[in-house]
Amino acid sequence: MILLEHHLKSLKLPTFLKCYQDVANQCGKERKDYIDYLSQLSEMEVSNRHNRAVQQRIKKARFPTLKTLDSFDFNAVPTLNQREVCELATSDYIERHENIIALGNSGTGKTHLAIAIAMAACQRGFSVLFTTAAALVNELLEAREEKQLLRFQKKLTTYPLLVIDELGFVPFSKTGAELLFEIFSNRYERGSIFVTSNLPFQDWTQVFGCERLTGALLDRLTHHVHILEMNGESYRLSQSKKRKEKMDP
Repeated sequence: MILLEHHLKSLKLPTFLKCYQDVANQCGKERKDYIDYLSQLSEMEVSNRHNRAVQQRIKKARFPTLKTLDSFDFNAVPTLNQREVCELATSDYIERHENIIALGNSGTGKTHLAIAIAMAACQRGFSVLFTTAAALVNELLEAREEKQLLRFQKKLTTYPLLVIDELGFVPFSKTGAELLFEIFSNRYERGSIFVTSNLPFQDWTQVFGCERLTGALLDRLTHHVHILEMNGESYRLSQSKKRKEKMDP
């Protein structure tokens, strides 16, 4: 028994180690043979290993909160194509190095949708990084000052999916805009990007401060893209109204 447990630890089979005795007792009661016993333990080990890997990818993605499509209110965003969203949740677009852009006014669930689709990617084996546009630019500027820019840029290329939330909330400096452009350019047809923005494309120049740079960025970003139109009443505002109506006599 001690030798068996030593071998299971050496082979890094924690589920085998934890469950082998209980499964053996259960199989004995049900008169199952050794093949059934090993098959059941192996299935448990594979399932638990997959779940641990998914949870590790979700943790490393740095999501601000966890969201799923099951909790998304599609009725609140009539401009959104639910079938297309469900297809994106299969993560096939990542294999094709395609991008997603969710456009719409504040409060319509763009961040919720981005997290849900990105979490689905984690469940399908893809590494993901979630960040806001402002935070990413700040990290790029800090890496540049510390002479770690190339290392940081290389690290970003290792993620099959990069989610950049809230593009348009804060305008960038000239250097910040150029650094962000490099990220988009480096991922062109090499990795997928999911961008959320409250600004229509014609207003992106306000953020990047240069019409030529904005045009070049959009040319790369929209070459292979799924655009999700998310215009409607703010979900947060709608919920506030409902709470107020309940409180009013």
